[in-house]
Amino acid sequence: MLSRLLCLSCLVSCLLAAMASAHDKPNIIVIMADDMGYGDVSCYGATELSTPNIDKLASEGMRFTSGYCSASTCTPTRYSLLTGNYAFRTKGTGIAPPNAPAIIKPGTETIASLLKKADYQTAVIGKWHLGLGGDNGPDWNGQLNPGPLEIGFDTCFLLPTTNDRVPQVYVKDHKVLNLDPKDPLWVGNKKPSEDHPTGITHRDTLKMDWSHGHNSTIHNGISRIGFYTGGHAARFRDEDLADKWVEKSVEFIEANKEKPFFLFFSSHDLHVPRIPHERFQGKTNLGFRGDSIIQLDWCVGELMKTVDRLNLSEDTMIVFCSDNGPVMDDGYKDFALEKLGNHKAAGPYSGGKYSVYEGGTRTPFITRWKGHIPSGVSDEMVCTIDLAASFASMVEVELPAEACIDSFNVSAALLGEMNAKGREHLIQQDNGSSGTFGLRVGDWKLQRHSRKSSRNRIVEQQLANTKVPEFQLFNLAKDPAEKNNVIEKYPEVAEAMKQKLNIQIVAGRSRFDE
Repeated sequence: MLSRLLCLSCLVSCLLAAMASAHDKPNIIVIMADDMGYGDVSCYGATELSTPNIDKLASEGMRFTSGYCSASTCTPTRYSLLTGNYAFRTKGTGIAPPNAPAIIKPGTETIASLLKKADYQTAVIGKWHLGLGGDNGPDWNGQLNPGPLEIGFDTCFLLPTTNDRVPQVYVKDHKVLNLDPKDPLWVGNKKPSEDHPTGITHRDTLKMDWSHGHNSTIHNGISRIGFYTGGHAARFRDEDLADKWVEKSVEFIEANKEKPFFLFFSSHDLHVPRIPHERFQGKTNLGFRGDSIIQLDWCVGELMKTVDRLNLSEDTMIVFCSDNGPVMDDGYKDFALEKLGNHKAAGPYSGGKYSVYEGGTRTPFITRWKGHIPSGVSDEMVCTIDLAASFASMVEVELPAEACIDSFNVSAALLGEMNAKGREHLIQQDNGSSGTFGLRVGDWKLQRHSRKSSRNRIVEQQLANTKVPEFQLFNLAKDPAEKNNVIEKYPEVAEAMKQKLNIQIVAGRSRFDE
């Protein structure tokens, strides 16, 4: 009898240990918005529209007031999110052109590869914009590798570039979906023939006119950056993108409900061209940009409903973030600026997309894990670049010394633990490696602008190239909008900040043995 009791006790202990282990390793869903500003969400102060699902996510979890992405454009932020490395350290991480080769090379440690070591099933669904294929770029009619599957993802369903760039096709794992070999897909940067319709030659046929730059190949009544022909059976309709991302995400979650999974839901909303589904068009007074926010909020709600329906809410951590701050006119005449009204997309901050002002990288940032993350608001500084190290810590995977070299373990802050600290400092970049940076340390913010031009694109209500000094210093506690440059008043602070920024850049990494 004693022997049986001991065996039973051992069995119960093993079961409880297994349950605790599974409990401590949550499913993880990262939802990344595109071009969404701090003030674009009602729980962050928006009054001209309502985002009930994102608000619910915040009310049931932790809403960060100092949540950042690391760059104010999409490709470098996505690179940094996945690799845990500042993009400016690697050449070729600027805004990727349509035929860009894979920017993250096979063998690079990523969030996905780290979680694979903890037996997670991994997927990226939505916008990629990190290149596909080898050094010669993507073979659109063949195998599109390397890509996500070579850096830790089990599966992917992608918009390969970004939707204002060609081609408008889906990529499933290594292939263009529904591609007819009799109608091969060609993608290039030169006009394929004199009679090829473009936004310039056939402007009167467009259903959305362009304002600058987006005037090459026409698809679905919208002209894009770059040229392509063929692949007609594989082409999608812009209005259906959000529905497709939700459909494929639900399929992935349902297929892996019994296993730990990681889903990177990479939305294209609110990026141009903003063409939300017809059922969302006209839902706000802010034009298609506002309608796209409502569409994104619906996507968040559908993912939350799926997690709830499968009884996974207490086993799933959801992170909501954005790849950079807002922009109004980004190449199309969609009336985002004209219908802006009282809406302040960047909230109380200056700048936006392309800018190292706070509006470029300080964005909505929310974590929810029912039963584990308390409801509240945190002022701790966290960044999307920190997700790699933080997730590795949460699932007890060792982070190699040479991997994720700028990613800090801020998991305690993400989980809302008492007295938890975020990161001590953050480098912000605009795009690529232009030499323009922001450095935040505590309440102090240093801006260093490229010596070549000493100019910065400030995106508040419109795009403008504004002359600025090479260095500027701001006290964010007193001046969150970065209006008053106090560098002459606090020269010692400025000098210390300059040295710190230079050390971080020259050292080639910011995470050492913690």
